[in-house]
This record gives sequence, C-alpha cells and structure tokens, in this order.
Amino acid sequence: MGAASTRPPAWLAYDGAPSEPDGVLVSGAQARTRAGLHETLAAALALPDWYGRNWDAFADALADRLDAGPLTVVVTDAADLLADEPPAQLGTLLDVLGAVAAGGHETLRVVLRDHPARLPALRARVAAVLGGRLTGPPPATG
Repeated sequence: MGAASTRPPAWLAYDGAPSEPDGVLVSGAQARTRAGLHETLAAALALPDWYGRNWDAFADALADRLDAGPLTVVVTDAADLLADEPPAQLGTLLDVLGAVAAGGHETLRVVLRDHPARLPALRARVAAVLGGRLTGPPPATG
C-alpha cells in the first residue's frame, strides 16, 4: 500500500461533513500562500503582536496559546491550504503543528475540512509531504 493509505497523526483529522465546525475556523481559501496563512492564523487565533509571521514565531505563539487550554483548529476549504506554495511549505506547517501537539501543552487538534470529493486528493497531498512520518493503516470504515 502507498503512503496515501496511511493514517494521519492523532492530532490531525479529516472531515467532509458540512456541519457547523466545532473549533477556531481558519480559511484554507485565504491561506493559499504562506503570507496569507500567517495573516489568517494571526487573526483567527488572536495571536500576540510579537508574532513574527514565520514558522518559529508560529510555533512559539501556538505553544503559548495552548498553555491557556485545549485548542481545535478547523481548516475549511482545506484543499486550498498553501496550494500556491511549494509542497514543502505544507510539510513545514504540519511539522510545526505536530511538534507543538507533542510538546506537552494542552491538546491540539487540527481538522482539515472540505467537500468529500476533495478529501482524497487532500489526504494524498498530506501523505506526500509527511512521507513515512504517518502512522499505520487507515481505520476501518463501515
């Protein structure tokens, strides 16, 4: 089986449900570029003024935010997330989120939400940038 058949880390989930999201909304459509993502994150998560709109500053600001309690980030139109950037940028974002999630702070959950027809391509894109860092086969559905 290929990388696309592996399960994402525990902090990452996919959702094709059109229901009202439960968490802080981040628009993938507004985060097609790294600059757009950082602006969107700053606004959605009410990050502090010192947030420098780079990966290191995001890791620090998100870790500080998690000190206040658990956080669920719901990325709507997730297939658009960093779509105008090289694939490595999505990998870096996921690496930062994974490191913060593993950092001993409160629970971080990231939900990638999109139309069900777009989820397979999104899963494949995430699997491609994370490569062997995903864990195990997908859970059985049915």
